Amino acid sequence: MDKLKPHIEGSVPNQESDIDLEKEERERVEKILKLVEKINESGEILPFPGIHPETHSKMKKDEDEYPGYTTPIDEIIERCEREGIKVVLGKHPESGNVFILPADSNDIENDSIAPDQLQIDAVENEELRELIKLTTKT
Repeated sequence: MDKLKPHIEGSVPNQESDIDLEKEERERVEKILKLVEKINESGEILPFPGIHPETHSKMKKDEDEYPGYTTPIDEIIERCEREGIKVVLGKHPESGNVFILPADSNDIENDSIAPDQLQIDAVENEELRELIKLTTKT
């Protein structure tokens, strides 16, 4: 019976750890929502900092695999460079889903870029820089 004990103890999820992770996620989402609100309260259109080259390559590959599924990434980039960008929340803000769109678009489904795809080194707005850090998966 003692031989089974470590296995049973090791297989039971740590409830404290789960609660801590949930709390961390709630805090992260709250920070994201506050940053998006702060970014948008001025109504300022932000300059487009560009996207990571690896991201561009992956998006081009996805376009080739699924043509017509979304707006082509080169077109999105061109529009972002021309129009500037804005930061928007998804349909369920409590999830913390955030999207970058060309300033004249409201089409999250087809025209969006994830914040973590932006080149953070070229970002001038401090709130956007912090938002990118919070949404980047490590």
